[in-house]
Amino acid sequence: MRSDEGSERTADNPERSGVEAAPAADGPERTEDGRWIVVRGRRWRATDPELSEDLADALRSRLGRARSAVGRAADDEARSRARRQVQLAKEGLGERGEPWWDLDPAARQARARDRLDRLEEDGDPASGR
Repeated sequence: MRSDEGSERTADNPERSGVEAAPAADGPERTEDGRWIVVRGRRWRATDPELSEDLADALRSRLGRARSAVGRAADDEARSRARRQVQLAKEGLGERGEPWWDLDPAARQARARDRLDRLEEDGDPASGR
């Protein structure tokens, strides 16, 4: 994975300097507003905290399998398919696409469910199907 993959670069989001993070009891540090996690001084969009655990777990599982498939891809077509699945999973988690905090809770759940459905329709990234 590229070091800039998934980062949000905007005028109000410096890559490394000036990022203030709140200590976290579990997991990575988060910004005060909870919208970003901070890893080695860099902000990354946080997973939507309103997603049901079952839905978020299913999306994280698909994300892990798709990431693994990117590295194991035998050809460009398989690699492209796996990357598309990474994108869908991250959109479902709210880590890419329209920011989750700009959507109402029903739209956030619908987006997550849609992305999981699309991932399931696309099949297992390791199967090459």
